Amino acid sequence: MERSAERYITPHTLADIWKDFIDITKPGINASNLLATFTGYLLAAGYTHSFGWMVFIYTMVGTALVIAGGCTLNNFYDRDIDPHMERTRIRAVASGRMKPRTALIYGIILTVLGHLILAFGVNILAAVLGFIGFAVYVFIYTMWLKRTSTWNTVIGGVSGAVPPVIGWVAVTGSLDTAAWALFFILFLWQPPHFFALAMRKSEEYRAAGIPMLPVVKGSSETKKQILIFTILLIPATILLFATNAVGWTFLITAIILDIIYGFLAIKGFSRQDEDAWSKQMFLYSLFYLTFILFMMLVDVLVRQIF
Repeated sequence: MERSAERYITPHTLADIWKDFIDITKPGINASNLLATFTGYLLAAGYTHSFGWMVFIYTMVGTALVIAGGCTLNNFYDRDIDPHMERTRIRAVASGRMKPRTALIYGIILTVLGHLILAFGVNILAAVLGFIGFAVYVFIYTMWLKRTSTWNTVIGGVSGAVPPVIGWVAVTGSLDTAAWALFFILFLWQPPHFFALAMRKSEEYRAAGIPMLPVVKGSSETKKQILIFTILLIPATILLFATNAVGWTFLITAIILDIIYGFLAIKGFSRQDEDAWSKQMFLYSLFYLTFILFMMLVDVLVRQIF
């Protein structure tokens, strides 16, 4: 797909400019990833009985900047396809309010600062993980797979699974089994979440030339993939419990959430209104992630008290 002609629309006020510089970092995505980072840190701190406020601050700030940098570069690179989709056409670069060169420089600065903070304020492993997540999102997902393969969502999910692991290794300094369990839970959650969104926005993705799974292989195959990933969440949940990073409070609640998720996925094969079902799956995926992270934190408190 060729790049569209560049066009620049000057924002009217300084507030508009600041808003674009914030929006281009995708604050919603950043917030959800920081919640996962926070959870990983608190889990590790409860597990090791070691909490350092300065390390915690550096972890959150460094991770936030790396994510913001990656999202900004995503906006920069996707400026040719974003105008073709309703939910992305108003982005600053896509709409012409911000010059691509400005977004490129801004994204690089945020990324470099984030990695420096993680490397020198936390530890090298945290910085390495931050770079892996960044590289997968920007180079492998944005620049390659998003435009060429239905595997874009699955492989791209690596970047979204890294934040809680950064939080964990910030405390422990090691990639142990609990860190991998956190990774797998967040990794397996993402395909059902994004496949449901892709089903709802399949026509927009088709118009933009993005080979999302529902566009290329249809809704039936997408439903099968959603069911597979929701089922795999159960052993990932049990694995985290087996590491002793969480206790029974988390396990029981998480298994219930997993079963509900799987049940909703199975219902998709008999539902006639696919749009309503995919919307239900998408909304439940948001609830699932928020609540399962919340229950990890609750579990830490329960185990500290009792």
